[in-house]
Amino acid sequence: MDTRVSWSPEALEDVDSIAAYIAKDSPFYASAVVQKILDVARSLGDFPNIGPMVPEIGEPAFRERFVYSYRVIYRVASEQVLIVAVIHGRRLLTPTLIGLE
Repeated sequence: MDTRVSWSPEALEDVDSIAAYIAKDSPFYASAVVQKILDVARSLGDFPNIGPMVPEIGEPAFRERFVYSYRVIYRVASEQVLIVAVIHGRRLLTPTLIGLE
């Protein structure tokens, strides 16, 4: 399918924050987690609907993939996948986090 994958500025900040937090204990593990997040995001270009719908939103356009304990939340459009947030799985998902407010 080869859908274009792009990142919101907020999602990029999320990944930077995750890397900085993990790197305090293990720069190696921080790098591995970020690489896995990037790999999963890249794969969405070929399989944009592979992830389940985000239950808190309930709209088919918003989907998620889990990477370790992080949720990669994205919105699928006709020719684009937009990564809107990368949050810890235990964090409460609010509309503000994904740009709905």
